[in-house]
Amino acid sequence: MSGVLDKERTIAGETFNRWLVPPAALAIHLCIGMAYGFSVFWLPMTRLVGNAATECTQQSLMAELFSTQCNWTVPAVSVTFTLFIFMLGVSAALWGGWLEHAGPRKSGFIAAMCWGGGMALGGVGVMIHQLWLVWLGCGILGGVGQGLGYITPVSTLIKWFPDRRGMATGFAIMGFGGGAMIGAPIAVALMKHFGNGDASAGVAATLIAMGLLYFIVMSAGAFGFRTAPSGWLPKGWTPSDAQTKAMITDQHVHLAKAWKTKQFWLIWGVLCLNVSAGIGVIGMASPMLQDIFGPLLVGAASNETVTLEQKAAIVASAAGLVGLISLFNSLGRLFWASVSDWIGRKNTYYTFFVLGLILYCMMPTLGHIGAAGMFVIVVCIILTMYGGGFSTIPAYLADIFGTQMVGAIHGRLLTAWSAAGIIGPVLIANLREVQLHAGVPKNLVYDNTLYILAGLLVVGFFLNLMIKPVDQKHFMTPDELAEEQALTQKVSHKSATAETAARGSFGMGGMIAWLAVGIPFLIGVWFALSKASVLFFH
Repeated sequence: MSGVLDKERTIAGETFNRWLVPPAALAIHLCIGMAYGFSVFWLPMTRLVGNAATECTQQSLMAELFSTQCNWTVPAVSVTFTLFIFMLGVSAALWGGWLEHAGPRKSGFIAAMCWGGGMALGGVGVMIHQLWLVWLGCGILGGVGQGLGYITPVSTLIKWFPDRRGMATGFAIMGFGGGAMIGAPIAVALMKHFGNGDASAGVAATLIAMGLLYFIVMSAGAFGFRTAPSGWLPKGWTPSDAQTKAMITDQHVHLAKAWKTKQFWLIWGVLCLNVSAGIGVIGMASPMLQDIFGPLLVGAASNETVTLEQKAAIVASAAGLVGLISLFNSLGRLFWASVSDWIGRKNTYYTFFVLGLILYCMMPTLGHIGAAGMFVIVVCIILTMYGGGFSTIPAYLADIFGTQMVGAIHGRLLTAWSAAGIIGPVLIANLREVQLHAGVPKNLVYDNTLYILAGLLVVGFFLNLMIKPVDQKHFMTPDELAEEQALTQKVSHKSATAETAARGSFGMGGMIAWLAVGIPFLIGVWFALSKASVLFFH
């Protein structure tokens, strides 16, 4: 299939419409975004042996990896998520440069094989009860698929939408935030179906079935990509002088030089700190709501003893907040990335850090006065900025380093996500435990944690302040650019030119493509809102 997957086979023809690229990107990101919903598998995976009394807690980790005689623990199976995020950043950094030369179809198809095949291999691991195989399949192989799938659309979209870079990448990366809204309910339903009501019995078949489904959908997305010819611009559009003189360059920095500049590491720090703070809220949102407000969520007094039924309602309310988090995390990616096209990427991050600082510092006070409704609203706004940070960063990189190798540079930058995925949860978990052991009441244990997260945003603000345009010496010369373009785009006889590409109409194909990704996404939104409704109706 190498010929079919070659990049020159993906250069757009004269009848192609650029608005067909975002649905292809969404098809991939809605699939790999299921990583955020993988927690639905953790508890069923701990009941596979059937004897609840036999847990692997008395064994070493090495024994647990290979044992078939005891139930895995939640911490052991949830390592899969850590592997996801770590391998996402590592694979994106390692193969980002290759992706620029290979093209989105080849990288997208390989991502489909890794993510879909990894889930299926993890399903086999569950079937034969080998934890190491679950880690290898879902965690490591799946993480590689996530990394490649995450950065695959970035360079392509930015080159098709130089006039709306933020909005274009926002569409794709919105899918990653929304993937769990679709995938988690599907996984729950399939586990019950394959297990005849017993979720644990249906885990293996569900992983295999979803792996196959994701492989098909992601492959369709990969084959839907078309790349813009070199020099293509939207008809009638030219960059404004004001933009060019500010923070948007029309030159290009090679990957080999970009990651050695101070601008790269400043943006790396900006993303890492924004994500670390956001992960802190995501990781503790549900227990935080229960610990701080407790009986207030069901209309009881804060010091009142609640019934078992009321306890169940409190847990359901916390689960409702998780549904809202998924929704606002996803929608914030499109909203803030689109806003950045108007106010600029640097100003957008200033907004994240200033507004975030205010909101993080408000949360302890809202908890003290029992304002649960306002607390939920604040959490949702914070999560829009968490998602917005991800979707704005590719356009920020394109502004600073140019578009020629932005996908590869973005891949290197995603190691900031890997670092934040470790820093955030470890920081929050340890702070919480230290304060609990010190005798701090549960409803106050998060105060200092939230102030520390606010401090991370202050540091991020000053890092963003230090970002300036790249020195002229780092840009590629015309000859170097021509050489790089020759490597990344070998035009076939069927390819359109920069002047003739993407002049086609949207047509029925465009409607079908958007409906194919839009309908599942809207269904996911409905699931999230249904889950969140328990916050307001008991």
